[in-house]
Amino acid sequence: MHLGLGAFSRSHTAWYTGRATDAEGWGIAAYTGRSAELAAALTAQDGVYTLVERSADGDRNEVVESIVRAHPGDDVASLLADIAAPATAVVTLSITEAGYRTGADGLPDEGDPLVRADRRLLAQLAGGDSEAAFGLQTVLGRLLAGIDARRRAGAGPLAVVSCDNIPDNGGHVARALLALAASVPDTADWCRANVSFVSGSVDRITPRIEADELSRLSERYGDAVPVVAEPFSDWVLSGAFPAGRPAWETAGARFTDELEPWEARKLWLLNGAHTILACLGPLRGHSRVSEAIGDPVCRAAVERFWDDAERNLPPQLVIAPYRHALLERFTNPRIAHLLSQIASDTATKIRLRIIPVAELERAAGRAAEGCAGALAAWVVSVDRPAGVAGVRDLVAGVSASLAADEEFVSSVALSVQSIRAARR
Repeated sequence: MHLGLGAFSRSHTAWYTGRATDAEGWGIAAYTGRSAELAAALTAQDGVYTLVERSADGDRNEVVESIVRAHPGDDVASLLADIAAPATAVVTLSITEAGYRTGADGLPDEGDPLVRADRRLLAQLAGGDSEAAFGLQTVLGRLLAGIDARRRAGAGPLAVVSCDNIPDNGGHVARALLALAASVPDTADWCRANVSFVSGSVDRITPRIEADELSRLSERYGDAVPVVAEPFSDWVLSGAFPAGRPAWETAGARFTDELEPWEARKLWLLNGAHTILACLGPLRGHSRVSEAIGDPVCRAAVERFWDDAERNLPPQLVIAPYRHALLERFTNPRIAHLLSQIASDTATKIRLRIIPVAELERAAGRAAEGCAGALAAWVVSVDRPAGVAGVRDLVAGVSASLAADEEFVSSVALSVQSIRAARR
């Protein structure tokens, strides 16, 4: 089953599952984040939809049939039943970084009212009030209640696979979920023994389809909910699947015992560049990735950050060809990847995509000029006061060590002045 059904999951997880050689033996019960409309539209089409691979040379369409049921995210009764079902072997998630509702320490954010409310309900669930599960509102709270139901049903082990852009995303889910499970002690113990948390690096640009384009594609393919994606796709996974899994490797996925370098390469270079462009591009008058990367000022900012990142990646990952391929992907004029689509929850993305590189560069005694420029673009994009003090306050929200680094903060402040001078 999949939690967080949207365009990306349909261009990636569902696509890999549908292309696996054993696809006929697998199906996905999918749950949206909030959209009842998407679930209803897919249900009307028996879960079948069209994936349009869009290259600079034209479109290629493919029918994807791996989703067998689509539910709105608030269909908690079905969600719990699906997690508890013996036939369910894998739960995949694409709920965005913010969807985990964790703090900078990776643990549940106790300042979040929904997290606090779910803790109270989970305690009631542990006390025997089974109805409490239906009031849960966070994804991890509902996942935990489903695991609790699975334990009670004796349904056997399970793999949980994160498809979100978080370093060690499987470990992130495990730490957050088990911390939340302190409210359900028996299930916490069962979870440690029976649930595998798989980490993965996912890579496929999947832009939001605007209304006019959706209408055109729907008429052409007879599909109310088509998906548009670039031809490129990549999925690298690491972890155990105690109840089995689709043969994703036959569709091009890779399995490794050492995921960290692969996820760092993707998270820093692709996602980091996207965050820089989403901050700097609109300041330069751009609305799409393809426009922003064609601007010499934006491209130089990305290249300088990539230089910082490359120094902290192992050479066997052959970074130069990957950087070249990213530029080709970004400049694809037929992928309308809106900067506004990327710009949500920027502070979290800065913390995950830019800060690790900056901290490594400064620890090595280097200037981290590319990282300073990236943070400066963020400072300007949120329209915070200029000057060292204002920069320090903003940086403190994403990295205490960098906020205490006077030389680095001064470098960011200087870059802020340069960006403001170059605004269009």
